[in-house]
Amino acid sequence: MIKRIKFLGVPVRDQDRALKFYTGKLGFRVLTDQPFSEKQRWIELSIPGAETGIVLFTPEGQEDRIGTFVNTSWEVDDIDKTYSELQSKGVEFTGPPQRQPWGSFLMLKDSEGNQIVLSSR
Repeated sequence: MIKRIKFLGVPVRDQDRALKFYTGKLGFRVLTDQPFSEKQRWIELSIPGAETGIVLFTPEGQEDRIGTFVNTSWEVDDIDKTYSELQSKGVEFTGPPQRQPWGSFLMLKDSEGNQIVLSSR
């Protein structure tokens, strides 16, 4: 049956800008970058050490999702270290790490304005 999540789609307006952000600032790797339609490419990325991939792609008619909250949380080993390292690379956040009873989190903003939660236990 279902074995894993293969990829998570992140809606983007500018695929080149998003690709540069995710590879240059977050350290993701390109699995495939090939034509999909006249308007878009299929860009699938891998997170080093993880099974789930990321796709920088916006389905036609869903452009209103670009620049909104992406309903996902990406786990990091050390929230403070990650915050510091990504800030030094120019990554924007909605605020500093926050502590909760269930763990710590912060929210980054990607090149397209999408908000993505980073968390640690």
